[in-house]
Amino acid sequence: MSDHGLMPSQTIGPFFAYALTPTAYDYAALAGNDLRTDDAVGQPIIVTGRVFDGGGDLVPDAMIEIWQADGEGRYPGVSEALANTRFKGFGRSETLEGIYRFTTVKPGKIPSSDGCDQAPHINVGLFARGVNRRLFTRIYFEDESANQIDAVLALVPDERRATLIARRDGTEDGLPRYVLDIRLQGEDETVFFEA
Repeated sequence: MSDHGLMPSQTIGPFFAYALTPTAYDYAALAGNDLRTDDAVGQPIIVTGRVFDGGGDLVPDAMIEIWQADGEGRYPGVSEALANTRFKGFGRSETLEGIYRFTTVKPGKIPSSDGCDQAPHINVGLFARGVNRRLFTRIYFEDESANQIDAVLALVPDERRATLIARRDGTEDGLPRYVLDIRLQGEDETVFFEA
C-alpha cells in the first residue's frame, strides 16, 4: 500500500521474449513452431491464425503453446509406442505481429478408455499481457466427421463451436493450411476451458 491508498494492480509480463520466444533475439529456441520430425506419423499441415484483444486489435506479444497427438491419436510421453521417437507433440509460437503459426502433423482421433473417442484436435495454451492465468482452448478441424461425436465439443453451445474449428484454407509451402483466429474477448470470443 502506498501513501496515496491502494497500489494499482499489476498484470503478468510481457517477459516471455528472451527465454520462451527467443528467435527474434537470435537465441536458441527451447521449443519451436515446427513439430515435424522424420519419424512423426501423420499428414504434415500448417495451423495458423491471428490473436485479437477485446478491442479487435492484434496482440503482438502473446505466446501460444500446443500439445497434440500424432496421426494415430497417440500422445508423446503417454503412449509407450512413442517413447523413442523424436516427435514430441509440443510446440511454441510467438505472435510478434499478432500471428501464430505451426507446422506439424494432423492429429488422429484420440482413443479413450470409456469408448468415446475424441475428434482430432490440438490442445492450446495462451499467455499474453493482461492475462494472469494461462488460457486453454482447443483447435478442431472442419473436415473431421468425428467432431459430431466429440464429448468436449458437445459441451460447447452450437453457436460458439465455430470459435474452436479451424477452416481449411488452401495450401502453404505445399502443405494443407488450417486457419483459426483466437479472440480473447468481445464478439466471437474464443471458447476457453478450465484447466
